[in-house]
Amino acid sequence: MPLRITIDDLTGPDITALLQEHVDQMRAITPPESKHALDLDALRHPDITLWTAHDGDQLLGCAALKHLDPHNAEIKSMRTATRAQRRGVAATLLTHLIEQARHRGYQRLYLETGAADFFAPARTLYQRFGFQPCEPFADYRPDPNSVHLTKLLT
Repeated sequence: MPLRITIDDLTGPDITALLQEHVDQMRAITPPESKHALDLDALRHPDITLWTAHDGDQLLGCAALKHLDPHNAEIKSMRTATRAQRRGVAATLLTHLIEQARHRGYQRLYLETGAADFFAPARTLYQRFGFQPCEPFADYRPDPNSVHLTKLLT
């Protein structure tokens, strides 16, 4: 799949709609105290870079990298458009994030995802890429609705 992956400035209507769909879905299936999906304003933080994947002019997905400290980063806001699911978009974006993290000199990547069955495909993808369970990191706390994963990059 010849996807074009670029840094997004988070101003276009397509990315706005995709991220709103993401936040709305997370709010619908995750208890409020366990929701960690970032809205558009939170994703505009200077420590976060968000990439989008396009096929032509069609937005297929997005993923972000959040700087935690000089050695560690967190994957945020992995989302594939409904129409593009099961086409390798998430795997392509995840590969890109890992490459970018290595290029930026990070030694470890972290992520938080849900523990519910809905998130099983995401957990399977992350495990396929070598992510392993870990303790909560950064500001996360133990939560039965969350799974914390990490990948050593060095």
